[in-house]
Amino acid sequence: MKKDNTKEILDSFFRKLEYAEHSLLMLDYDGTLAPFRREKDKAFPYEGIRHILNEIIENGTTRVVIITGRWTQDIIPLLGLENRPEIWGSHGIERLMPNYEPTKPDIMNFDEITMKGLAEIDLWVENNGLTERAEHKPGCIAIHWRGMKPVNITKLKNKITQNLTPVAEKYKLMLSEFDGGMEIRVPGRDKGYAVETLLGEMPNDTASAYLGDDYTDEDAFEAIAGKGLSVLVRKQFRPTNADIWIKPPEQLIQFLQIWNKIIGGKR
Repeated sequence: MKKDNTKEILDSFFRKLEYAEHSLLMLDYDGTLAPFRREKDKAFPYEGIRHILNEIIENGTTRVVIITGRWTQDIIPLLGLENRPEIWGSHGIERLMPNYEPTKPDIMNFDEITMKGLAEIDLWVENNGLTERAEHKPGCIAIHWRGMKPVNITKLKNKITQNLTPVAEKYKLMLSEFDGGMEIRVPGRDKGYAVETLLGEMPNDTASAYLGDDYTDEDAFEAIAGKGLSVLVRKQFRPTNADIWIKPPEQLIQFLQIWNKIIGGKR
């Protein structure tokens, strides 16, 4: 974002949405549709989000996709939507189509070296007493520090970086930070990959938008640049490649309500 011209950008995008034959709404989950919770299994969507998303999906004119760093099997019960949308989980490693069989996602294949690297990291996590703070997903192990004191976060971050950077390099894995922790995962897939794939499946004149909050969403913002609208959804601003910034939940709900109203007139 170079300057605050949010209203002009939104007005222009919604005019395009009004006349577009096809539309694509891509949404991150934690920090975007739902507030962060230390108890990750209690991170339910903001009040009103489920109702609006259900209406948008039921309308049938917008392709709704959730793109999250979570494991798909963990996100389904949290979403609680009547008509389940397409979901990309584990930063693009998993893909579940609408009204899927929850136990049968399409998952990226991993080679033996990758599996050995993840196993070594898992052992390090266990030996360092971090099991309760670890989250295991296909092709990824995340270590969360949400709820810790700042001084302890710094110590843990340095410890992870010093010990796991050599492991990541050895096994050609990626070590990166997200809002609330660090994770090590297989390369080649991220939220940008998911966005590029989805955009490639839609006509060129599709009205497309991606909403996210985290550093991991920057890959998606870059992927949609020049092809749609990128929206940073956070209560506090941070430097970003997104086109605009809105605050949840009020401005997020307003954005979705306008989207729902526009497509509602197309039925």
